This record gives sequence, C-alpha cells and structure tokens, in this order.
Amino acid sequence: MAVENSIRTNTSAFTALRTLNAINRKVETVQNRVSSGLKVTGAEVGASNFAIAQGLRAELAAYKAVNQGLHTARGVIQVALAAATGVSNVLTDMREKTVQGRNEGLTAQQRSIVARDFLALRDQFDSLVNNARFNDKNLIVNGSSAMTVLTNIGGGTFTIDNYQISAIDLQFGNADANLDNVANSEASDGYVVEAIDTVANALAGLAASARFIDSQIGFNESLSDAAEEGLGNIVDADMARSAAELTAVQVQQQLSTQTLSIANQRPSALLGLFS
Repeated sequence: MAVENSIRTNTSAFTALRTLNAINRKVETVQNRVSSGLKVTGAEVGASNFAIAQGLRAELAAYKAVNQGLHTARGVIQVALAAATGVSNVLTDMREKTVQGRNEGLTAQQRSIVARDFLALRDQFDSLVNNARFNDKNLIVNGSSAMTVLTNIGGGTFTIDNYQISAIDLQFGNADANLDNVANSEASDGYVVEAIDTVANALAGLAASARFIDSQIGFNESLSDAAEEGLGNIVDADMARSAAELTAVQVQQQLSTQTLSIANQRPSALLGLFS
C-alpha cells in the first residue's frame, strides 16, 4: 500500500508528471504535423509508410527526369519542323520559277532574272537546314542521325528518324539544276517536284514524332499526378483534423500543468498538521 501522506515520496506528482510528459510529446507531434503539413515526417513516425513514401518520391523524380528528356526531344523536333516548313515554302517559290523557266517565250533578260531568283532561293537551303539545331542536335542536316529518347521509367524508348534535306540531297547540286535554258528548266522542275515530295515526307515523319512525344509527355504527367496523389494520401496531414486536435491537446496540456501544480503543493499542505 502506497504512503499517501509522505513528504518524501509524492506519488500524485509522479503520475501527474508522467501524464504531462506524454501530453507534451503529443503536443509536439501535432504541432510538427500542423507546421509541416505532413503526418509522416520521418521513419520514426511511421517506418512502413515512410518507406513507401520515399519510394513514391523516387518514382516522381524519375517521371520528372523522363519528361525533361521528352521536352528536350520535342524542342529538337519543333526546330526541325520549323526549318523543314521553311524549306517547303522555298520549294513552292522555286516551283513557280521552274515553270516560268520552261516558257520558251522568255526574253534573255527575263530568263536571266528568273534564273537568278531560282538560284537565290536555292541558296537559302543551307541557312535554313544548318540552323535547325536545338540542344546540339539537328535532324535534317547532312550527316545527321536518328535520335532515341527514353519514354517511361520502365526503360521504354522511341526513335525519332532523321531526314537529310539539304540542297545536295535534293539534287540541286546537279549541273543542270538551273534555269539557263528550257531543257535545264524542265530538269530543274523535276528536281523541285522530287524535293517537294522528299520534304513532305520529312514533315509528315517529324509531325508524327511530335504527336507521339506530346502524347507520351501527357501520359507520363497523368501517371506522375496519380503517384503524387497516392503520396499525399500516405503522408499529408488532414489540416482541419490536426487543428482541432492541436486545440484539444493544448487544453489537456494546461489542465495537466495545473494538476501537477496541485500535486506539488500536497507536501506543503501536510505542514499545516504541525502548526
């Protein structure tokens, strides 16, 4: 049987102190939850949930890295598309000149003007094609190569084809690729028509690659959003509940403090018996 009226051993104070310490720890836990917005702040709070959360965080980082690479690939494609479209527009103008050159009724001066315009248009190819570079990658210049990109965190890849559409590949390096006479104009017209088909094929291929990259980026973002939502369900605190809980434990803390104060006064009260 415990001694109730001892001035050496204050059992009530011990009990009140243990209660206060437990409540103080609870207050600290809830305050951390409110300040961080997390109910799982570390392994000591919940080892299994924290391990799962860390795995999801690693997955989110992987999705971010994959999509960063896809966005870079999209930039490469967009620049190549812009340059190929520019080439296509130039070819449209060149077709007009080759058809004009096939007209036998041109005077020498008129043919000279048309021929110069044709060559000036042809000379734009190098500038358009050589400047179609993004992140040090050019898909349409001579000597270019296909580009393989990572599409998902599982290691899937996609290959973006290259299209060499510089002037020499479009046959404008041939000796008769000019409008100096009707025969050359007819040959040049054939080169332009073939070039238009070549560039149209490049535009179609690049556009298809761009659509795939865009869809893959969107798909990865959907998966990332789902993973982030799952992470939130595991580690995010219910702030409304936490606020209510904080108020409750703070009241308990005040009451426990008062209880400990009362318990500590008990030995002093015993001194009144000797007065």
